Amino acid sequence: MELSRPSRLGRRAFSALAGTTVLGLALGGSTALPASGSAGPAPSGPPPGPPGADGARHRVTLKGDSLLVDGRRLALWSGELHPFRLPSPSLWRDVLQKMRAYGHNAVDVRLAWNQHSPAPGAYDFTGVRDLDLFLRTAAECGLYVVLHPGPHIGADVDAGGLPGWLTTVGGRAGSTGPAYLRHADEWLGRVDAVAARHLFTRGTGTVLLYRADAPGRAGLDLLRTRMRADGIDVPLLHGGTPLAREDQGPVRDAAEARRVHFDRLARGVAPHRVRMAFGGTSWGWLPAPSAPSPTYAPNAAIDEARRPTDQLAPLHQLGQLLRHVPDFTGMTEAEAVRATDARVRVRHLADPDTGAHAYVLRNDSAADVTSTLPMGGADVEVTVPARDAKLFATGLRLGSGRKLAYATVQPMLAMSVGRLDIAAFVGRAGEMAHLVLDCPDEPWPTRLDEEAAWAFDRGRLHVTVPLREDRLTRVRVRSGDTDRTLLLIVADDAASLRLWPYETPSGRVLVRGPELLREAALDGATIRLTGDTVAERELEVWAPPGITDVTWNGEAVQSGLGRALSLMAVWPLPGVPGLVLPALDGWRRRAENFESRPDYGDEGWTVADRRTTHSTTPVPDGRPVLFADDYGFHYGDVWYRARLTGATGLERVSLSYSTGADGLLMAWLDGVPLGSHQPDGAGDGKGTWTGTAAFGLPEDLRAALRRAAGSRAGGGSKGGEGDDGPVLSVLVRRTQHGQDAYREARGLTSAAFEGASPEVRWRIMGAAAPDPVRGPLNNGGLYGERHGWHLPGYDDGGWERVSPAALPGGDRRQGVTWYRTTFRLDVPPGIDASVGLRLDGDPDRGAGAHRVQVFLNGWNLGAYVGGRTGAPHTFVLPNGILRTRAAANTLALAVLSGDGAPSGPGAVRLELLGGAAGGVPVKPVPSPGRRGG
Repeated sequence: MELSRPSRLGRRAFSALAGTTVLGLALGGSTALPASGSAGPAPSGPPPGPPGADGARHRVTLKGDSLLVDGRRLALWSGELHPFRLPSPSLWRDVLQKMRAYGHNAVDVRLAWNQHSPAPGAYDFTGVRDLDLFLRTAAECGLYVVLHPGPHIGADVDAGGLPGWLTTVGGRAGSTGPAYLRHADEWLGRVDAVAARHLFTRGTGTVLLYRADAPGRAGLDLLRTRMRADGIDVPLLHGGTPLAREDQGPVRDAAEARRVHFDRLARGVAPHRVRMAFGGTSWGWLPAPSAPSPTYAPNAAIDEARRPTDQLAPLHQLGQLLRHVPDFTGMTEAEAVRATDARVRVRHLADPDTGAHAYVLRNDSAADVTSTLPMGGADVEVTVPARDAKLFATGLRLGSGRKLAYATVQPMLAMSVGRLDIAAFVGRAGEMAHLVLDCPDEPWPTRLDEEAAWAFDRGRLHVTVPLREDRLTRVRVRSGDTDRTLLLIVADDAASLRLWPYETPSGRVLVRGPELLREAALDGATIRLTGDTVAERELEVWAPPGITDVTWNGEAVQSGLGRALSLMAVWPLPGVPGLVLPALDGWRRRAENFESRPDYGDEGWTVADRRTTHSTTPVPDGRPVLFADDYGFHYGDVWYRARLTGATGLERVSLSYSTGADGLLMAWLDGVPLGSHQPDGAGDGKGTWTGTAAFGLPEDLRAALRRAAGSRAGGGSKGGEGDDGPVLSVLVRRTQHGQDAYREARGLTSAAFEGASPEVRWRIMGAAAPDPVRGPLNNGGLYGERHGWHLPGYDDGGWERVSPAALPGGDRRQGVTWYRTTFRLDVPPGIDASVGLRLDGDPDRGAGAHRVQVFLNGWNLGAYVGGRTGAPHTFVLPNGILRTRAAANTLALAVLSGDGAPSGPGAVRLELLGGAAGGVPVKPVPSPGRRGG
């Protein structure tokens, strides 16, 4: 490639680009207008630049259908991210930087009340719940924040984010009743105390919009009063806002992403929003029955392992378009335009101020459609793939004296760097791109890559480029009527994902080559770049004049000036080296189920004798309340023990119970397994499954009960509570509440007996006190959890040794079996490795009762459910919780097995999910352990 030393280019200030509309209901005060706003178009001119905590006061107002920042219109392109689904604060920066790089200028944040509040009046905003840190990081990454603290957020989390303890207090969530509002008001006050320190209006952060529940007009008035009292003066979004925000459902692939978001663009839906930009992990007991898998939103633009997915390319392209093509800011629906083939639907937009037009084409048929479309004064042949969409434009300004007549590929960006105008267009590999430019005088094109061809005819320059997989083509255009050079860049989807515009205080830059550009800073004559590479990559940089040197991740890069007036690296950037993960061995095993033994000491358990409840589930007449929530056990597994007096002749036990998705029940009588049970069917549609497990007593157990009764009648009993009848022990995997049905019962609901009518005294035990570091949703009520078997430092030296080959099997027994091992990784510095834990399961398990709870360094990463279609087999191990450099990691697996299923977890191994040279510094997430047995 031709290189020479850089020469000085002329400097031209290039402004930020304007935007489209945003919904909102503004609060009163100096920083916001009433919701009605003043009608009419928003003022033209440059939009605001990237946000930050700049110390200056800002005005955030609504005018008609536009959001204005300091009087300039802003296009909001937000992506949703749940910080609670990424329990490693260092990785928040990683994902936020990726979102900014892929075109977002805002992050949409929901806060889960249940993550922060283990009990009434108790709140925790530290560690993985540090909202202050998240908001600081978002500002440092140049992203506005749309904050949604609920109180009810949905988001497929337990009870929609409401805390478990709310099930046991009066009042109904979402109402204006004082019992509920007292707690909701307290929660919002705690959030507001943090958010108020990060408001964009004050220049202390980038919180731009605020969204919260408002039950009715009265609730809205209370919410406004609360916000004013707390100093929150940004616009308020709520369900009753006239310009209501639309939430699209899950998007499966790139084609559907184009259909959804191009359609929203054509209809003027605002703000532009991606749900989800990053899915993350529903770790611990976080997931609602509507999304029970630990992997949340697997088709998100950035997946759970922080890797780009197939749908990212169109989102990246559209995000850059909204940021860097100002003609799109004033477009409204224009006169109808039709393709010659009716299977292609066309929506026509136009900007009356600039004369630019856009055409959104959608093909919902099952076949590719080639049709003709009138654009730019010509009938243009276009092809729209099956169930896909395309976006074309005409009349776009491409620099001094040049306009786009039409193109069969989508515009992605238009920007100026010094005396160079750059326009990038994107399409699908295998297509032929055809760009037509209106040029007053005959231009002088120069082909910089061999694929391009051109012709000039009657004042128009025609450029054709065959799009190849992961290839980018550049054409330089000069003419005698201007001293400015136009650079055309045409790329397919894959190549577009390595094209990175970046705004600095000293001007805009464009970088091509690496898998990610995180930051660009101008320092004298040097541009300092940080980012990621996976494979070896070229590095090409278009920078303001005076920039002659380049660094990449702190290392100097030898470069020279290329024919595209860019700085070209002489040598490719290095990719990620090969990484080898250790085998998991050194396993130890121990069975529990001590609670099933008749002589187990349950004196410290809670007596289950309540007669009233706040649950919506009815209590059988004359029976005690057995619902786990009523006794303070809101998360994880729960044990019941019932002492049966007068059980002679007992033949059958029937246990009714209620769970979320993937619930499970196991029962023992005097330590003898009665069996296990799983609810059938699709539940009630609100996230609750109910079932009744009917267990007949085997003859030898019935005989034992008769002998015991005879012994007591003959005076053989020594008396005492523990010696007056058999003990029924029940373990219920209660799982979680529906996100819209938080008061439905969980756990046992009733018990019935045949052959005898015993007097029954119930006790219940669930999770111990909430983990002060990992939070209230980390632990359940298994014996091993209550005694620290899942924690680092637990002394398992007395446990049985077991080889990796024995893990797929194990004894076929009913109950809980624990497995523990440790391992070390040695990932080189400067390498970001994403590692997963793969559970292959065992084909012999079928759909039997089999669950594996996964703990890494004491953090509950979720459950593998045997026999469930689509059950997750790979658990992403978040860096920070996972120690990647020369430190021990403790892995603990709790296996619940019944119905003859093996008690082993199946084959278990570490799996490399991805790696990159670069990344962000990662601090270890505190993972306190336990000493001794």
